Amino acid sequence: MLIKFQFKNYRSFRDESVLSMEAKGNAEYKGCLIPYKKKGLLPAVAVFGKNGGGKSNLIRAFWLGVQFIRNAQKTQHEKAEVPVRAFALNDYSEECPTGFEYEYIQDGVKYIYGFSATKKEIITEHLYAAPKGQKSEIFTREGQTFSFPSNGEKKKKEMIAEAVASNQLFFSIACVMNYKPCIAAMKWFREYVHFSKNYADIPRQLLEHAEDSNMLKSIVTYAKQADVGIEDMSFEIRNEEISAVKSLPDDLPEGIVMALKQFASALKDSSESAEMNLRIGEVKTSSMHNGINKNGQKELFSLELADESDGTRRLMSLAPGIEQVLNRGGVLMIDEIDRELHPGLVEFIVAKFQNPETNPGHAQIIFTTHDMELLNMEILRKDQIYFVDKNRKDGVSELFNLTELPIRTNDNIRKAYLVGKYGAIPDVDIAEVE
Repeated sequence: MLIKFQFKNYRSFRDESVLSMEAKGNAEYKGCLIPYKKKGLLPAVAVFGKNGGGKSNLIRAFWLGVQFIRNAQKTQHEKAEVPVRAFALNDYSEECPTGFEYEYIQDGVKYIYGFSATKKEIITEHLYAAPKGQKSEIFTREGQTFSFPSNGEKKKKEMIAEAVASNQLFFSIACVMNYKPCIAAMKWFREYVHFSKNYADIPRQLLEHAEDSNMLKSIVTYAKQADVGIEDMSFEIRNEEISAVKSLPDDLPEGIVMALKQFASALKDSSESAEMNLRIGEVKTSSMHNGINKNGQKELFSLELADESDGTRRLMSLAPGIEQVLNRGGVLMIDEIDRELHPGLVEFIVAKFQNPETNPGHAQIIFTTHDMELLNMEILRKDQIYFVDKNRKDGVSELFNLTELPIRTNDNIRKAYLVGKYGAIPDVDIAEVE
């Protein structure tokens, strides 16, 4: 579970910004909170803001850090640049380090891991663990100077440090060299963080890394529950009928895995190309809809995937990732969750994370959106609303929580946002229609 993410000097964010998942004591909807200390953790956070304000850069910052942590030992050869991107709208931030820090819980242990870097080298790095509430150091780093607690494993860590280049993370190299405290802390980054920019990447990630056995079942379930007119679906891969009711076996043949990846990818395609790409992947899928036959009786009729709306396919592509994190736990990050989805479907997704019965794994979802229907305070708490706004004078993006603003209990949050009371909304002149 994510407790807090903070970062600085990345793209449009010059100064330190903090996304906290800790509840801030609001009275409403306490039942949705994930148990943690006295107040609990938030299962969902929505980030609002105008186009170009920096919402996507928040998601990018989180994901860049995760990807680099996962892969630093593979990507960082001797002359490779560290893939950070500093704030560019002044003449000094390029020389300053970009920083990321993640505070999270994995297997009942709280960890704090962070690093800062320029494109040339890692400047600082640290990892702390708090298995019983008291924070203890696993390692810290200043440039190529490493510090470790005095215990029986100090020599092993010193040996690992000698293998770490200036553009590599000690955390990543230590995992390769089988240092167990780092392996335990790395598990969250490698297995429990999922990200989507165009929806179809989630089921593809799951098939590549976890081979989600409930992929087809979740697609059918969401299509039926979301009231898009689908009563059932059928799947045929390489002329073999695949049941969506039963979970796929863990040892899927490679051919079927490739076909399922093709299906997952086709879900994001336009209707003109979706069915063509499915046929290339030897996948045939049909959705069953209610209709009336010539005798005036109700009957199910089939439609091809290409006949379904873009929004329906988007929901189908999100379904496997949502279901996996809901059941297993983890963080799901989605940029522009409302793209081609009706506001009712967005609420349908968010409500699954807000309800402990449908979220037994204590999963969390963080998403950017323009869907102002979520500001009606009927699903989300005030502390689950963040805004990103960009200063016109210096181009700096700022991240802030709704609870940081002077809000009265009876305020209409949606209306106040629309009239610009909280900022983070386009300031445009709209011509009157006569």
